Amino acid sequence: MTLKVIGSGYGRTGTMTMKQALGTLGFGPTHHMTEVMSHPEQLAHWKAIFAGQNVDWAEVYAGYGSQVDWPGASVWQEASIAFPEAKVIHTERPEEDWWASFNGTIGKFFAVMDTLALPPEFAEIFGTMKVGVLPRAFGDFTDRDSAIAGYRANNARVREIIPADRLLVFNVADGWEPLCRFLDVPVPDMPFPRTHARDEFWAHFGGEPEMPKRQAKAATN
Repeated sequence: MTLKVIGSGYGRTGTMTMKQALGTLGFGPTHHMTEVMSHPEQLAHWKAIFAGQNVDWAEVYAGYGSQVDWPGASVWQEASIAFPEAKVIHTERPEEDWWASFNGTIGKFFAVMDTLALPPEFAEIFGTMKVGVLPRAFGDFTDRDSAIAGYRANNARVREIIPADRLLVFNVADGWEPLCRFLDVPVPDMPFPRTHARDEFWAHFGGEPEMPKRQAKAATN
């Protein structure tokens, strides 16, 4: 199996929705952060990638037909070279909507991660991601302007690098039609998936924690 679809959109652009949609369309299994959580042995690949080592991309994505979300979204260009026949789907949403969602989920999680009673394997996974993914994407992920600038830069870079005939810039609110047209598959006779709201995100970690007072005060300044 080789990747047929590469997802270049950052987390909180509908990546869990895309995971489900691509599975329905026959492009699964789909790699997503939840796959690393379910298969901690994959972390060795990502440690090597973030250390700048050469990796066998076919081995990194062995058993997967598509990829969305981080950590893969941080190396979409490398994947696009390794899998030249794969199509690229770039999920995005308006900047302010993305920031509000990111800041209340992924951003908040990494800001308070050290205060959470995570299982050791989760602590190692997310410690690696915090160092390997976030600085590369944003610089300071807790700063609104820095995070939005990183988000905007990635959106622009995808458009610059990926040829138009290989790329779909996609808002999941648009549903099946543009996605199926791009992938040249029939539109399923079922509603387009809608998932991974804020409460669903935090359910992976036993519910949303309170922001420590010092951090909460800093976030409002």
